[in-house]
Amino acid sequence: MWDGISSFGDNLKINKINYMFGIFKKKTEIEKLEIKYKALLKEAYDLSKTNRSKSDQKTFGAEEVYKQIEILKEKK
Repeated sequence: MWDGISSFGDNLKINKINYMFGIFKKKTEIEKLEIKYKALLKEAYDLSKTNRSKSDQKTFGAEEVYKQIEILKEKK
């Protein structure tokens, strides 16, 4: 029997278990800020089509969040 198949299946099982328990893992402050940053950039992009000034405000907010991320990464 070829062991490659069984090890692939075992790896798949491990990935599923890691995913299931990853749900309960608390997000770090950096991860939370990254989610907020991405959301602000998406809102800014969506607003850029209809309201440029609000889009600029969202972009500025995203830049501020990015600065916070960089500060936290430097402290690590």
